[in-house]
Amino acid sequence: MQLNLKNLLKRFDINFTLLILAITVIGLINVYSATYNSEQDSLSRTFIAQSIWLLAGWLIFLVMSFIDYKFLQKIAMPFWLLNIVMLVLIFFKGKKIYGATRWLDLGFFNYQPSETAKIAIILLLATHLQKKDALQGLGFKDLITPFLFAIPPFLLIVKQPDLGTGMMLLAITVSMVLFMKIKKGPLITAIAAVVIALPVAWSFALKPYQKERVMTFLDPSRDPRGSGYNSIQSKIAVGSGESFGKGFLKGTQAQFDFLPERHTDFIFSVLSEEHGFTGAILLLFLFLVLFVLCLRIASNARDKFGTLLVIGFSSYIFWHMFVNVGMVIGLLPIVGVPLPLVSYGGTGMLSIMFGLGVISSVSYRRYLF
Repeated sequence: MQLNLKNLLKRFDINFTLLILAITVIGLINVYSATYNSEQDSLSRTFIAQSIWLLAGWLIFLVMSFIDYKFLQKIAMPFWLLNIVMLVLIFFKGKKIYGATRWLDLGFFNYQPSETAKIAIILLLATHLQKKDALQGLGFKDLITPFLFAIPPFLLIVKQPDLGTGMMLLAITVSMVLFMKIKKGPLITAIAAVVIALPVAWSFALKPYQKERVMTFLDPSRDPRGSGYNSIQSKIAVGSGESFGKGFLKGTQAQFDFLPERHTDFIFSVLSEEHGFTGAILLLFLFLVLFVLCLRIASNARDKFGTLLVIGFSSYIFWHMFVNVGMVIGLLPIVGVPLPLVSYGGTGMLSIMFGLGVISSVSYRRYLF
């Protein structure tokens, strides 16, 4: 028994697990601060809910760590089809919040199919791309199937409307395809197509409020009390933290309700205001170490499928982190993209912990041949 336990601990990536624990603890502390009410002086329902989702997420992480990730190949297509059905069901049974219909009310929580759609596309692409020769690179024909997998969920998500999440799904797809290497011809064609598509999308695809977000990003002062309010308040919160912050529960922008959606999209602003540049850099450094560990796990994976799974879930976390931090400090337009492991959210937390559990499973089996 002692030998088996020692062997288990040797295979289990403790450093990877402790790093995730550190980020989730930081997230929980900041959700507490963002939802704190000094008059009631009690735990908020949001904080309690986040604690429950986090515990459930850790359970999923541990279960996935000790399950052989190879079984995911068998469920990849059925899971993708199920998510398509759920995304379609949104338009008939969806719950509307803040003008967007993105959730299905399951009674005990609001399920967001667009989050699990990211898992579905990663599993399906990893299953499909593992059969391709990475040395030769992907040609035009090789790119058709991956994007046929990505386009249906993308269109259904954008229709909700949720352009930010739709773009995240495309970013994950592109990241996994680029990892496999693309031949020069298709790559140049794709870049040219994006350049041509941008003005077309601006004129015909983007809704007025989405155009307004872009214009506000370029000049927040054009409507400081309307569309530019979120960006201005976020940058005030981040900047006012200075080097070491105002202190825990002492952030004026957050505690006096100036900062909108402070427990979800703008949780990084709360962190920056209360803990300053030092706290913000510490969190970003932890994310950097997480990505380095993920790349190491990907390089040591026992098969291509494992490597692609790690690349897929790593890109999932990276793009969410990059876009969220970019938007709260004014470098990117405001979109509804939460900060992984830190922002409040049930489906998002469970999805990310599932992905990290898969990465842990790949790491755990690097010794098994």
